[in-house]
Amino acid sequence: MEQLKTLLDYVIPGISLGTIYALIALGFTIIYRVTEVINFAQGEFVMLGAMCMATFTRTLDLPIPVGFALSVLVVTLLGALMEWLTIRPIRKASVVSMIIVTIGCSIFIRGVAMFLWGKDALPWLEIGSQEAILLPGDIRVSPQTLWILGITLSVVFLAHLFFEHTFTGKSMTACASNRTAAHLMGIPVERMILYSFALSGALGAVSGIVISLTYFPAYDMGASLGLKGFAAAILGGLGNNLGAVIGGVTLGLLESLGIGFLSRVVQISSGYKDVIALLVLVLVLVIRPSGIMGFRSHDKG
Repeated sequence: MEQLKTLLDYVIPGISLGTIYALIALGFTIIYRVTEVINFAQGEFVMLGAMCMATFTRTLDLPIPVGFALSVLVVTLLGALMEWLTIRPIRKASVVSMIIVTIGCSIFIRGVAMFLWGKDALPWLEIGSQEAILLPGDIRVSPQTLWILGITLSVVFLAHLFFEHTFTGKSMTACASNRTAAHLMGIPVERMILYSFALSGALGAVSGIVISLTYFPAYDMGASLGLKGFAAAILGGLGNNLGAVIGGVTLGLLESLGIGFLSRVVQISSGYKDVIALLVLVLVLVIRPSGIMGFRSHDKG
Protein backbone atom coordinates (compact mmCIF):
# COMPACT_ATOMS: atom_id res chain seq x y z
CA MET A 1 0.00 0.00 0.00
CA GLU A 2 2.83 2.36 0.82
CA GLN A 3 4.47 1.62 -2.53
CA LEU A 4 1.21 2.36 -4.36
CA LYS A 5 0.86 5.65 -2.49
CA THR A 6 4.44 6.58 -3.42
CA LEU A 7 3.78 5.71 -7.06
CA LEU A 8 0.60 7.81 -7.15
CA ASP A 9 2.49 10.72 -5.57
CA TYR A 10 4.58 10.74 -8.75
CA VAL A 11 1.94 9.69 -11.29
CA ILE A 12 -0.68 12.35 -10.46
CA PRO A 13 1.70 15.34 -10.79
CA GLY A 14 3.21 13.68 -13.87
CA ILE A 15 -0.16 13.48 -15.61
CA SER A 16 -0.93 17.06 -14.56
CA LEU A 17 2.35 18.31 -16.01
CA GLY A 18 1.94 16.08 -19.04
CA THR A 19 -1.38 17.64 -20.00
CA ILE A 20 0.34 21.04 -20.09
CA TYR A 21 3.04 19.61 -22.36
CA ALA A 22 0.22 18.18 -24.49
CA LEU A 23 -1.27 21.65 -25.01
CA ILE A 24 2.12 23.05 -26.00
CA ALA A 25 2.69 20.09 -28.33
CA LEU A 26 -0.73 20.70 -29.91
CA GLY A 27 0.40 24.24 -30.72
CA PHE A 28 3.44 22.86 -32.58
CA THR A 29 1.30 20.24 -34.33
CA ILE A 30 -1.43 22.59 -35.57
CA ILE A 31 1.04 24.89 -37.33
CA TYR A 32 3.14 22.02 -38.66
CA ARG A 33 0.15 20.24 -40.20
CA VAL A 34 -0.94 23.29 -42.17
CA THR A 35 2.46 24.79 -43.08
CA GLU A 36 5.12 22.09 -42.39
CA VAL A 37 6.83 24.77 -40.31
CA ILE A 38 8.03 24.09 -36.76
CA ASN A 39 7.22 27.25 -34.82
CA PHE A 40 10.05 27.68 -32.35
CA ALA A 41 8.29 30.73 -30.93
CA GLN A 42 5.63 28.47 -29.41
CA GLY A 43 7.37 28.54 -26.02
CA GLU A 44 7.16 32.33 -26.06
CA PHE A 45 3.39 32.12 -26.56
CA VAL A 46 3.32 30.08 -23.35
CA MET A 47 5.43 32.66 -21.55
CA LEU A 48 3.26 35.53 -22.75
CA GLY A 49 0.12 33.79 -21.53
CA ALA A 50 1.60 33.42 -18.06
CA MET A 51 2.96 36.97 -17.92
CA CYS A 52 -0.26 38.55 -19.21
CA MET A 53 -2.32 36.58 -16.70
CA ALA A 54 -0.09 37.73 -13.84
CA THR A 55 -0.35 41.32 -15.04
CA PHE A 56 -4.13 41.31 -15.44
CA THR A 57 -4.93 39.51 -12.17
CA ARG A 58 -2.18 40.80 -9.86
CA THR A 59 -1.15 44.20 -11.19
CA LEU A 60 -4.54 45.34 -12.55
CA ASP A 61 -6.50 43.25 -10.02
CA LEU A 62 -9.01 41.98 -12.58
CA PRO A 63 -11.16 38.91 -11.82
CA ILE A 64 -9.51 35.64 -12.79
CA PRO A 65 -12.04 34.75 -15.55
CA VAL A 66 -11.60 38.20 -17.11
CA GLY A 67 -7.80 37.95 -16.87
CA PHE A 68 -7.94 34.48 -18.41
CA ALA A 69 -10.03 35.63 -21.37
CA LEU A 70 -7.92 38.76 -21.98
CA SER A 71 -4.64 36.82 -21.77
CA VAL A 72 -5.82 34.25 -24.31
CA LEU A 73 -7.15 37.02 -26.57
CA VAL A 74 -3.88 38.99 -26.46
CA VAL A 75 -1.68 36.00 -27.29
CA THR A 76 -4.11 34.78 -29.97
CA LEU A 77 -3.87 38.16 -31.70
CA LEU A 78 -0.08 38.15 -31.35
CA GLY A 79 0.06 34.70 -32.94
CA ALA A 80 -2.00 35.94 -35.89
CA LEU A 81 0.14 39.11 -36.09
CA MET A 82 3.31 37.02 -36.18
CA GLU A 83 2.01 35.04 -39.17
CA TRP A 84 0.86 38.18 -40.99
CA LEU A 85 4.10 40.13 -40.47
CA THR A 86 6.77 37.43 -40.70
CA ILE A 87 5.50 34.22 -42.32
CA ARG A 88 3.12 35.49 -45.01
CA PRO A 89 5.68 37.80 -46.69
CA ILE A 90 8.04 34.83 -47.19
CA ARG A 91 5.42 32.13 -47.84
CA LYS A 92 7.21 31.08 -51.05
CA ALA A 93 10.54 30.68 -49.27
CA SER A 94 11.85 27.31 -48.12
CA VAL A 95 10.56 25.68 -44.95
CA VAL A 96 14.00 26.04 -43.39
CA SER A 97 13.90 29.80 -43.97
CA MET A 98 10.52 30.07 -42.27
CA ILE A 99 11.75 28.01 -39.31
CA ILE A 100 14.70 30.38 -38.93
CA VAL A 101 12.23 33.28 -38.94
CA THR A 102 10.30 31.68 -36.06
CA ILE A 103 13.55 31.40 -34.10
CA GLY A 104 14.16 35.10 -34.70
CA CYS A 105 10.62 35.86 -33.53
CA SER A 106 11.25 33.84 -30.38
CA ILE A 107 14.38 35.85 -29.55
CA PHE A 108 12.58 39.13 -30.29
CA ILE A 109 9.54 38.28 -28.15
CA ARG A 110 11.75 37.22 -25.25
CA GLY A 111 13.67 40.49 -25.45
CA VAL A 112 10.48 42.56 -25.49
CA ALA A 113 9.14 40.58 -22.52
CA MET A 114 12.32 41.24 -20.55
CA PHE A 115 11.98 44.97 -21.33
CA LEU A 116 8.29 45.08 -20.31
CA TRP A 117 8.34 42.87 -17.21
CA GLY A 118 12.00 42.84 -16.16
CA LYS A 119 14.12 39.86 -15.17
CA ASP A 120 12.38 39.11 -11.88
CA ALA A 121 9.71 36.42 -11.76
CA LEU A 122 6.10 37.46 -11.20
CA PRO A 123 3.78 35.99 -8.54
CA TRP A 124 2.14 32.72 -9.39
CA LEU A 125 -1.60 32.36 -9.88
CA GLU A 126 -3.73 31.39 -6.89
CA ILE A 127 -7.23 30.00 -7.42
CA GLY A 128 -9.34 29.13 -4.40
CA SER A 129 -7.96 27.23 -1.43
CA GLN A 130 -4.32 26.15 -1.37
CA GLU A 131 -4.87 23.37 1.14
CA ALA A 132 -4.22 19.85 -0.15
CA ILE A 133 -7.22 17.57 -0.73
CA LEU A 134 -7.08 14.20 1.04
CA LEU A 135 -8.17 11.28 -1.16
CA PRO A 136 -8.83 7.67 -0.08
CA GLY A 137 -5.61 5.84 0.76
CA ASP A 138 -4.09 8.92 2.43
CA ILE A 139 -3.21 10.40 -0.96
CA ARG A 140 -2.92 14.17 -1.00
CA VAL A 141 -3.62 16.17 -4.14
CA SER A 142 -3.18 19.91 -4.41
CA PRO A 143 -6.14 21.95 -5.72
CA GLN A 144 -3.79 23.39 -8.34
CA THR A 145 -3.36 19.91 -9.81
CA LEU A 146 -7.12 19.51 -10.16
CA TRP A 147 -7.44 22.94 -11.77
CA ILE A 148 -4.66 22.10 -14.23
CA LEU A 149 -6.25 18.77 -15.16
CA GLY A 150 -9.71 20.30 -15.48
CA ILE A 151 -8.65 23.22 -17.66
CA THR A 152 -6.23 21.34 -19.91
CA LEU A 153 -8.52 18.36 -20.50
CA SER A 154 -11.39 20.74 -21.29
CA VAL A 155 -9.27 22.61 -23.83
CA VAL A 156 -8.07 19.36 -25.44
CA PHE A 157 -11.70 18.23 -25.76
CA LEU A 158 -12.73 21.57 -27.27
CA ALA A 159 -9.83 21.35 -29.74
CA HIS A 160 -11.05 17.88 -30.74
CA LEU A 161 -14.57 19.21 -31.31
CA PHE A 162 -13.19 22.12 -33.32
CA PHE A 163 -11.27 19.93 -35.75
CA GLU A 164 -13.92 17.23 -36.05
CA HIS A 165 -17.18 19.19 -36.05
CA THR A 166 -16.59 22.70 -37.43
CA PHE A 167 -16.13 23.83 -41.02
CA THR A 168 -13.00 25.83 -40.18
CA GLY A 169 -11.44 22.90 -38.33
CA LYS A 170 -12.18 20.53 -41.21
CA SER A 171 -10.80 23.09 -43.66
CA MET A 172 -7.55 23.26 -41.69
CA THR A 173 -7.37 19.46 -41.71
CA ALA A 174 -7.94 19.50 -45.48
CA CYS A 175 -5.05 21.94 -45.91
CA ALA A 176 -2.92 19.58 -43.82
CA SER A 177 -3.79 16.63 -46.07
CA ASN A 178 -3.33 18.32 -49.44
CA ARG A 179 -2.97 22.07 -49.77
CA THR A 180 -3.41 22.13 -53.55
CA ALA A 181 -6.62 20.10 -53.45
CA ALA A 182 -7.95 22.27 -50.63
CA HIS A 183 -7.27 25.40 -52.68
CA LEU A 184 -9.04 23.91 -55.71
CA MET A 185 -12.05 23.14 -53.50
CA GLY A 186 -12.31 26.83 -52.61
CA ILE A 187 -10.75 26.69 -49.15
CA PRO A 188 -8.83 29.93 -48.40
CA VAL A 189 -5.46 28.35 -47.58
CA GLU A 190 -3.78 31.59 -46.49
CA ARG A 191 -6.60 32.25 -44.05
CA MET A 192 -6.25 28.73 -42.65
CA ILE A 193 -2.55 29.34 -42.08
CA LEU A 194 -3.43 32.57 -40.23
CA TYR A 195 -5.96 30.66 -38.13
CA SER A 196 -3.38 27.98 -37.31
CA PHE A 197 -1.01 30.58 -35.83
CA ALA A 198 -3.86 32.25 -33.94
CA LEU A 199 -5.07 28.92 -32.52
CA SER A 200 -1.51 27.96 -31.65
CA GLY A 201 -1.18 31.24 -29.76
CA ALA A 202 -4.41 30.55 -27.87
CA LEU A 203 -3.24 27.08 -26.84
CA GLY A 204 0.11 28.50 -25.78
CA ALA A 205 -1.61 31.15 -23.68
CA VAL A 206 -3.77 28.56 -21.88
CA SER A 207 -0.65 26.46 -21.26
CA GLY A 208 1.12 29.45 -19.72
CA ILE A 209 -1.85 30.33 -17.54
CA VAL A 210 -2.24 26.84 -16.09
CA ILE A 211 1.49 26.35 -15.56
CA SER A 212 1.56 29.61 -13.58
CA LEU A 213 -0.55 27.78 -10.99
CA THR A 214 2.60 25.95 -9.89
CA TYR A 215 5.50 28.00 -11.29
CA PHE A 216 6.53 31.64 -11.04
CA PRO A 217 6.10 33.27 -14.49
CA ALA A 218 9.32 34.73 -15.89
CA TYR A 219 10.39 36.20 -19.22
CA ASP A 220 12.81 33.33 -19.94
CA MET A 221 10.47 30.40 -19.17
CA GLY A 222 9.49 29.93 -22.81
CA ALA A 223 12.68 28.25 -24.03
CA SER A 224 12.45 25.35 -21.58
CA LEU A 225 8.70 24.86 -22.04
CA GLY A 226 9.06 25.08 -25.80
CA LEU A 227 11.63 22.27 -25.65
CA LYS A 228 9.23 20.13 -23.59
CA GLY A 229 6.36 20.75 -26.01
CA PHE A 230 8.52 20.01 -29.03
CA ALA A 231 9.82 16.81 -27.44
CA ALA A 232 6.23 15.77 -26.67
CA ALA A 233 5.15 16.49 -30.26
CA ILE A 234 8.04 14.43 -31.66
CA LEU A 235 7.37 11.62 -29.18
CA GLY A 236 3.69 11.43 -30.12
CA GLY A 237 4.25 11.91 -33.84
CA LEU A 238 4.69 15.41 -35.23
CA GLY A 239 1.55 16.38 -37.11
CA ASN A 240 -0.83 14.13 -35.19
CA ASN A 241 -3.17 15.81 -32.68
CA LEU A 242 -3.83 12.65 -30.68
CA GLY A 243 -0.14 11.89 -30.77
CA ALA A 244 0.61 15.32 -29.26
CA VAL A 245 -1.68 14.53 -26.30
CA ILE A 246 -0.21 11.06 -25.81
CA GLY A 247 3.34 12.37 -26.16
CA GLY A 248 2.73 15.16 -23.65
CA VAL A 249 1.26 12.90 -20.98
CA THR A 250 3.99 10.30 -21.56
CA LEU A 251 6.74 12.90 -21.23
CA GLY A 252 5.18 14.31 -18.05
CA LEU A 253 5.04 10.83 -16.51
CA LEU A 254 8.63 10.05 -17.54
CA GLU A 255 9.85 13.27 -15.97
CA SER A 256 7.93 12.87 -12.73
CA LEU A 257 8.74 9.18 -12.27
CA GLY A 258 12.34 9.61 -13.38
CA ILE A 259 13.12 12.50 -11.04
CA GLY A 260 11.04 10.98 -8.24
CA PHE A 261 12.73 7.61 -8.17
CA LEU A 262 16.22 8.92 -8.94
CA SER A 263 15.95 11.36 -6.02
CA ARG A 264 15.41 8.38 -3.73
CA VAL A 265 18.75 6.91 -4.83
CA VAL A 266 20.99 9.93 -5.42
CA GLN A 267 20.88 13.65 -4.78
CA ILE A 268 19.33 15.11 -7.91
CA SER A 269 17.70 18.44 -8.71
CA SER A 270 14.29 18.83 -10.31
CA GLY A 271 16.09 20.88 -12.96
CA TYR A 272 17.20 17.60 -14.50
CA LYS A 273 13.69 17.28 -15.95
CA ASP A 274 15.01 19.29 -18.90
CA VAL A 275 17.67 16.63 -19.41
CA ILE A 276 15.00 13.91 -19.49
CA ALA A 277 13.02 15.82 -22.14
CA LEU A 278 16.15 16.27 -24.27
CA LEU A 279 17.09 12.61 -23.84
CA VAL A 280 13.60 11.51 -24.88
CA LEU A 281 13.80 13.78 -27.93
CA VAL A 282 17.16 12.33 -29.03
CA LEU A 283 16.10 8.72 -28.45
CA VAL A 284 12.87 9.12 -30.40
CA LEU A 285 14.65 10.79 -33.31
CA VAL A 286 17.16 7.92 -33.42
CA ILE A 287 14.88 4.94 -32.74
CA ARG A 288 11.49 5.99 -34.14
CA PRO A 289 11.56 9.37 -35.90
CA SER A 290 7.86 9.10 -36.80
CA GLY A 291 6.89 8.98 -33.11
CA ILE A 292 4.27 6.87 -31.37
CA MET A 293 1.40 7.65 -33.76
CA GLY A 294 3.60 7.74 -36.83
CA PHE A 295 1.94 10.56 -38.79
CA ARG A 296 2.89 10.49 -42.45
CA SER A 297 3.20 13.80 -44.22
CA HIS A 298 1.08 14.22 -47.35
CA ASP A 299 1.63 16.38 -50.36
CA LYS A 300 0.60 19.91 -49.49
CA GLY A 301 1.23 21.35 -52.91
